[in-house]
Amino acid sequence: MPMLRATAVVAVLVLTGTHRATAQEQAPPVAGRPRSIKLPSMRRFVLPNGLKVTLVPYGSVPKVTVDLAVPASVAEEAANEVWLSQVTGALMNDGTTRRTAERVADEAAAMGGSIQVWNDEVFTWVSGAALAEHAPALIHLVADVTLHPRLAEAGLSRAKADKEQSMAVAQSRAYQIGWTAFRNQLYGDQTYGHEFPTEAMLVGYTSDNVKQFYARNFGAMRSHLYVVGRFDVASTESAIRRAFAGWARGTAAPTIHVDQLEGGRSVTLIDRPNAVQSSIVMGLRIPPPSDSDHAAFEVTDALLAGNWASRITSNIREQKGYAYSPGSLINSFRGESFWSEQADVATTVTGAALNEIIAEMNRLRAEAPSEKELASIKANLIGGFVRQFGTQAGVIGELSFVDIQGLRDDYLASKVRRILAVTPETVRRIARTYLDPDRMTIVVVGDKRTVDSQLAPFRAVVR
Repeated sequence: MPMLRATAVVAVLVLTGTHRATAQEQAPPVAGRPRSIKLPSMRRFVLPNGLKVTLVPYGSVPKVTVDLAVPASVAEEAANEVWLSQVTGALMNDGTTRRTAERVADEAAAMGGSIQVWNDEVFTWVSGAALAEHAPALIHLVADVTLHPRLAEAGLSRAKADKEQSMAVAQSRAYQIGWTAFRNQLYGDQTYGHEFPTEAMLVGYTSDNVKQFYARNFGAMRSHLYVVGRFDVASTESAIRRAFAGWARGTAAPTIHVDQLEGGRSVTLIDRPNAVQSSIVMGLRIPPPSDSDHAAFEVTDALLAGNWASRITSNIREQKGYAYSPGSLINSFRGESFWSEQADVATTVTGAALNEIIAEMNRLRAEAPSEKELASIKANLIGGFVRQFGTQAGVIGELSFVDIQGLRDDYLASKVRRILAVTPETVRRIARTYLDPDRMTIVVVGDKRTVDSQLAPFRAVVR
């Protein structure tokens, strides 16, 4: 099979300037012109059963990471299966029909590494790491954990108890209460709208439920194997073809469609009697990563709220002292994204903090930022992006993001150029187009007696 090479060229802002110093002051180094770096060549191929494989010879440390990404997570759960993917992943750590959990761990340790099954909101991951010389053996171990999980009844009660405990801890926190309500406000009862199962749902999962979820969602056709690090390409490919040849093709990952709910601002207050802080979560759905505006939105977010030097952080943390660590997030699932701003503030300034956050949105919508402010934000954003390629896990994270989102082959290669192309007027356009305060979903968790009247100007809905 011919080798397919994908070489990504990314521009990096390199600080190469000299600094002038006097006894009184020292100027910061001057940013130099962007300089190109190259990602390593990749070998991509597909097994006859549909398993996609990406091999990335990378770095100088004699280690290898083998990660199998299976779309078997939130998007694949039915409304009555919330967290079933997590329970399934937990049971997959209990060994295979050929190896006990202890033997799996011992074999991985003998290779100088480890292996674990874990979940995020897009994938179930079977992740292994080892010294480079053991790449073929590690691949066979990852394949065994994936293809032949024991899924024994004996481990189910423990897995559910662990999940129940973690859910109880999370749901005791004000921020998590607000985040859960926020997600449900954005998506309702659709996919991505449920942060937690009900206790009855979680307790009621049976081994048959787990086995059915596994059978329905674990198959070669929808999965992608990433091997990154120092390894022999020929022997690694041979091991992959042998280890995964018997995996059933399965079905493609289902197409996800999520309806847009009614627009307009909604403000929900969740009473937390006697709380001295209010936890604010606010935001709205935005274009997915495949949209041409997504990179410009990332820059706009970094300037507004997603950076320690961002405007909202500077305002309500540095200037007003309302919050210690406000911040924003862009969450992307499969084909879907939303933006959120979070801040924990004293109950007495809840309304004032909200007012400042909205004022910063309106300021950006009305007036483009300066070239100087924007240049600093873009340099910081580029630095964070490039740093992702400094580790094997970071490389896999970027590649899997591109693959699951169905992005263009040059997405990573062109991202820095797209960030650099964002102008002050682009930021203003993005803010005007997407960051409309009158469309925000706002959730506040705090003491109703103190906070209720402060939210009246924001058309609060109290429950």
